[in-house]
Amino acid sequence: MADMVVELIPTPGLSVSQTGSPPKKRSLYEKSLQPCVAEFVGTLFFVFVGCVSVIENVEAGGRLQPALVHGLAVAVLVGVFAEISGAHFNPVVTLAVYLVGGLDVVMVFPYVLFQTLGGLMGAALSKALTSKKHFTKASGAAFSVVQVNEQVAGALLCEILMTCFLVIVVCLGAVNEKSRSPLISFLIGCTVIVNILAGADLSGVCMNPARAFGPAVVSGYWNYQWIYWVGPIAGALVAAAVLRLLLGDKKTRLYMK
Repeated sequence: MADMVVELIPTPGLSVSQTGSPPKKRSLYEKSLQPCVAEFVGTLFFVFVGCVSVIENVEAGGRLQPALVHGLAVAVLVGVFAEISGAHFNPVVTLAVYLVGGLDVVMVFPYVLFQTLGGLMGAALSKALTSKKHFTKASGAAFSVVQVNEQVAGALLCEILMTCFLVIVVCLGAVNEKSRSPLISFLIGCTVIVNILAGADLSGVCMNPARAFGPAVVSGYWNYQWIYWVGPIAGALVAAAVLRLLLGDKKTRLYMK
């Protein structure tokens, strides 16, 4: 995603050189398997450091530490993995990037699978590293903000809107030719930080089913887990529709070209 011109052709990576020169011919491994490995490794470290920040911050409380850790982690990971896989690390980002023309359909399922496995491994490593007391008190960094049915509608809407915001930033900054930015890794990191600071008390602000699934499996905490799948998927679909119908350039927009 970062610092490069995006290539809207059926390949797993999103970019070519900044000079606009054609991409070098890549091997089958670099086209198919290496991007999946990058998604696994990137998601693993994102979920790992994110979970550790929540677990070890459980007694101090507050939103700042988890917000900064999640945002800075994703900014760094996007910066270094963008040229290998596009640096999604999130199933709903993969879905949205595909829908706006930035990823071949044959790579969607492998990306989602490796992201989910990376999230599971990252959560497992966070459990192995942190104290049992803190891990239990933080529910393994699973999202436990929603406690009663009255909170469900607000939490679901929060996940939809926050994910929509994030995905619009990703797609406009990395996929859409007219608006893409060399600062995309910074922009994505800032968006994650802002969203968590704004909505942590409403839903926890997951925006990423892989981030929700891994800790839920490892800790056995499944309360209202569906919110962290339905909300982000819906938000990604809304964002993709906005780009396809209104905000995208001529290559992305379906109508009014």
